[in-house]
Amino acid sequence: MQRAIVLVVVALALLGLGWILFGPKGKAGLDPAQGARFTLGREDAPVTVVDFSNYLCPHCQNHALNVLPRLKAEYIDTGKVRYLFRDFPFPGQANVIRAGEAAACAADQGRYYEYHEVLFRAASSWGELQGSVLDRYLVDLAGQMGLDEDAFAQCLASGRHREGVLADQKLATDLGLTGTPTFFIAGEKRTGFLSYEEWKNLLDKALAEKK
Repeated sequence: MQRAIVLVVVALALLGLGWILFGPKGKAGLDPAQGARFTLGREDAPVTVVDFSNYLCPHCQNHALNVLPRLKAEYIDTGKVRYLFRDFPFPGQANVIRAGEAAACAADQGRYYEYHEVLFRAASSWGELQGSVLDRYLVDLAGQMGLDEDAFAQCLASGRHREGVLADQKLATDLGLTGTPTFFIAGEKRTGFLSYEEWKNLLDKALAEKK
């Protein structure tokens, strides 16, 4: 059993390496913010951040749970930064696509950000689930947050938000992104986890340039 688990981990690592080495190289002239469905902050904020994340990415989880709340309090809620969320499921990650659909269903009830955070907190619980079992778990999460479970379940079953998740995935591919998290901070691309101190330096610099 242990050998089988090791082989699966190795196979996934090789798939990820192949994606990095031989994945898309990107098209010129694309705007990573165009068509973003979920945002925090004022529309007229001087600096825009675009966040391409994957719900099963540990570095994305670290950012979402430990860094983003501080950015929200100190830059987003204060009107300095507009923060845009985009889904970036990797090839073969049907459950990550479904999680993105679920977050969009939470957005229909005005709770995108909270559900986005809960998905990361619970990633170890749903990350191996598929199909109807996964759907039931995602609906249960919504109920635990106080959302209307029936409306949420109907939304998820309809599949009406799948196209939006796939559009984000396609944009990430067209931009040539190969890793998560990837951020565009005032148009400058950064891939990988950034500490709060690194974020502060980058955002303060971008804000100073806007004055």
